[in-house]
Amino acid sequence: MLPNSAHSLLAQNLQAFAGLSEDDLRLAEGAWTLRSIAKNEFFNFRNSVCRHVGFIVSGLFRVYYVDPVTSEEHNMAFIPERLFLTSLKSLLTGEVCPYYIAALEDAELLVITTDQLHRLYGLSHGWERFGRRLAEQYLVFQQSKAEGLLFQSAEQRYLTLLEQLPGVTNRVSLGHIASYLGIKGPSLSRIRAQLGKSSDV
Repeated sequence: MLPNSAHSLLAQNLQAFAGLSEDDLRLAEGAWTLRSIAKNEFFNFRNSVCRHVGFIVSGLFRVYYVDPVTSEEHNMAFIPERLFLTSLKSLLTGEVCPYYIAALEDAELLVITTDQLHRLYGLSHGWERFGRRLAEQYLVFQQSKAEGLLFQSAEQRYLTLLEQLPGVTNRVSLGHIASYLGIKGPSLSRIRAQLGKSSDV
């Protein structure tokens, strides 16, 4: 049985995210299960097929890949609470995921399997809409990230991250942030110095 508070939070976010009705929510009763992931543990491993979608009740995750030549880690995304977490391409195609999804903090999620989602898609247009909205969210994020690297300066990318994830510097190491921005640590330090040492920067 899911904790009432976590279940209510999920229901509220499903309704806001995809406009699910009460009938849609009832169709999924028992489909979402609670999963705890400790700091530095994994939601999904590299070279494994992602078979779940998670709703982050609490905690923060990073998506990253490791360069096979240099062994250097490259951060692709930070995913905080109240968002849905998955490797979308792997989920849709059944191909292995080329990157890791790991918890930066102790985390709790409500998780649903691919099989359960496909069952719900067949039962409800609302759940089909959820699947479409999930794909749209990931597409917009990926395009925005690519456009940021092309059209924004490193400082602009940093400010965008602060706007999208308030308090990020209190939750994520500066090394991880620099990697996400596509710069080196000293460059991030210069940017932070130029912007001033406010509590948000």
